[in-house]
Amino acid sequence: MDTLKLEEKWLQETLPEGIVYPSSTVISGPGGSGKPLVEYAFVASWLKAGGSVISIPLQYPTMEMGKTALKDLYRVDLNDYENHVSYIQFEPDMDKHEEIGKNTIKANLLKPEVWKSVVETANNMLEPSELGTLVFGSALNLLLFSPTYRQGMLNYITEVIKSDKSKSYMFSVSTSAFADEIKQWEEAADNLMFTRMEDDMSLFFSVCRMKEVPFSTEEVKVPISEKQLDKIKEIAHATRSKIIPKLSRI
Repeated sequence: MDTLKLEEKWLQETLPEGIVYPSSTVISGPGGSGKPLVEYAFVASWLKAGGSVISIPLQYPTMEMGKTALKDLYRVDLNDYENHVSYIQFEPDMDKHEEIGKNTIKANLLKPEVWKSVVETANNMLEPSELGTLVFGSALNLLLFSPTYRQGMLNYITEVIKSDKSKSYMFSVSTSAFADEIKQWEEAADNLMFTRMEDDMSLFFSVCRMKEVPFSTEEVKVPISEKQLDKIKEIAHATRSKIIPKLSRI
């Protein structure tokens, strides 16, 4: 059994022996509850340990928000890991995918066959590592807003989470809509975690299930500033008002 030790103290309290790899993880919670910021803590530990990552931030038009969060919160400058990071940008208006820059691809991720192909293309851009590749995506619930592709993507992501051990996967999902469908992803994952945010902008993290490692179910407060959390809430609101109406027509 291979495990990745985690750097942040608040994660060590909950996961003293780290996280098994390869494995699949779902971080679930209401919209705007800081899930991507928690996710980046795992990404930072993965990169510092020599692993490679594929970033799929469905709610961000570029990776700039992620780059800033990793640097400000977890002391990771992605410029130092350029051969270990590739990016997939979500573009539902295109047919398949295309490379638009160094280690950067734009793709219509509503189609299972495109998702599968583009993840392999992104993986081939990376330096091989002992730790392997972590595919991390945020706001995966957006895929469910398309009436045409909802069921296909629900089933495909379930299968990836449940069965694909060629890579590690970490996906954050909002339960503010399609909670019943998202439960399917929660149940398929090796590891299941939750976030919530209180009215005073305090962010809390808890672990429900882990593969082959001890964990505490006690909720911990995540030491992230109100400014960062405000930014996440802003983006969540912007996403709901812009991309969701578009996806609902596809």
